[in-house]
Amino acid sequence: MNSIEIRAIQKKDNPEVAAMIREVLIEQEAPQEGTAYADKSLDEMYEVYTNQKSAYFVLLVEGEIKGSVGIAPLEGGSAEICELQKMYFKPDIRGKGLGVRMMNTCLDFAKENNFKLCYIETLPWMKAAQKLYQGSGFEYINHRLGNTGHHSCTVWMLKNL
Repeated sequence: MNSIEIRAIQKKDNPEVAAMIREVLIEQEAPQEGTAYADKSLDEMYEVYTNQKSAYFVLLVEGEIKGSVGIAPLEGGSAEICELQKMYFKPDIRGKGLGVRMMNTCLDFAKENNFKLCYIETLPWMKAAQKLYQGSGFEYINHRLGNTGHHSCTVWMLKNL
C-alpha cells in the first residue's frame, strides 16, 4: 500500500462508490431492504453530500476506491446530532487502521460544524464494525434516533463529540 489518499467524493466517483457499497453489503449478507443498499441516494452520493454540514469521503489505494464514509445531520434528529453514514470497506483493506482514519476525518468535520453528538446504526452481526465504533468512543444505546429508513439496522450507538 504505497499510495493511500483520503479525499472528498467527486461526481465521477458515484458509480464506483455505489458498486463498492452494494458489493460489501452482499458480502456481509445484509438485507437489501432496510439498509443502505436500497437508498435512492446511493447512486448520487456526490450530490447528496454537497449540502451544508455534510461531507462524504473516499479512500483510494493505488487509485482504486477501497472504502468510503459520510457525515451529515441526522435525518429527523435534533440540530446538534450528526450521523456517521455509509461506512464500508472492501475486505482486502480491513484491519489496517484505515477505518479509524476515515472515521476521524468525519468526526473532525462534525466537530468543526458544531455537532455535539454522533449517531450510527449497524447490523447486529457486523461485530468488527461495532468494535471499531466502540474503540472510537461510541456507546450502545437502546433505541433508534432520527428517521434513517434503515429498519434492518437494529444496533444503535452514540458518541459525545
